[in-house]
Amino acid sequence: MLENRIKYRHLQCFLEVARQGSVGRAADMLALTQPAVSKKLKELEEMLGVRLLERSKKGVELTQFGEVFLKYASASVAALREGADSIAQARQKGKTRLSVGVLPTVATSIMPHAVKSLYDSDLGVTLNLVSGPNSQLLNQLRVGALDLVVGRLGAVDLMSGLAFQYLFSERVAFVVRNRHPLARDGALNIAAISDYTMLRPSPESAVAPAIERLLLALGTATPKDSVETISDSFGKEYIRQTDAIWLISRGVVAHELSTGEFVELPIDTVDTQGPVGLTTRADATPTPMLQLLMNAIREAADHHGMS
Repeated sequence: MLENRIKYRHLQCFLEVARQGSVGRAADMLALTQPAVSKKLKELEEMLGVRLLERSKKGVELTQFGEVFLKYASASVAALREGADSIAQARQKGKTRLSVGVLPTVATSIMPHAVKSLYDSDLGVTLNLVSGPNSQLLNQLRVGALDLVVGRLGAVDLMSGLAFQYLFSERVAFVVRNRHPLARDGALNIAAISDYTMLRPSPESAVAPAIERLLLALGTATPKDSVETISDSFGKEYIRQTDAIWLISRGVVAHELSTGEFVELPIDTVDTQGPVGLTTRADATPTPMLQLLMNAIREAADHHGMS
């Protein structure tokens, strides 16, 4: 492709000649020979298939094509310089602190990989990872207490002033310990789940509305006992010790499901499928370090086959 053949030196020579109006003066400014500058200009014109510069009594002047190309060449070089400056700023060790809200759905799946990747770059950043209900984290993000929230897309009324970048979709699962009575049965009787204590996220969590609708649809909205919690550590330990059923985003227990410690009951939960991603303030441009972290999170999602 044409854009892959044009190099930075081609643009640099073109812009300097346009600025100086002279190949000789441009060569002096670039610490190159005149033949070297002329060669780069000729290569650029041949790639574009048009004349960009014309010699005149005044020196060198832009053609109409040259005037058009000047705008884009200038923007390209400026963007490259800005990118290089941003990387230089990001490499200033020990001066950057990022506060990130992390929901359980990503805390044990993609975030460890993303954080390790960022720290392997040896940039000296300090990460402050904050957990809590989705509504609380989004409010903290909106007022500037957090730089980023990683998790489920918030409800419409919570997303004012915020921007969401999609990573992957995830659904809720009915999870039990591997020796649970319902895990041993061949065919599952949906009505039977009402006979067990049910753990589910608190009402302020991102998945609570979807879970409530699902339970109503299944006719199991009133289980024997119910525990509401957003603590994934409590949920995991509780179902290890009891016959409770945990309704939770599948990513929270992905590891335990893969090892066979926990079992997912065969209940269709496709209607709980929802987007997981990166939420930032809509009016703020991510800093270079925050952008590096967001890139690391995207790569982690790819690594885990989630995107």
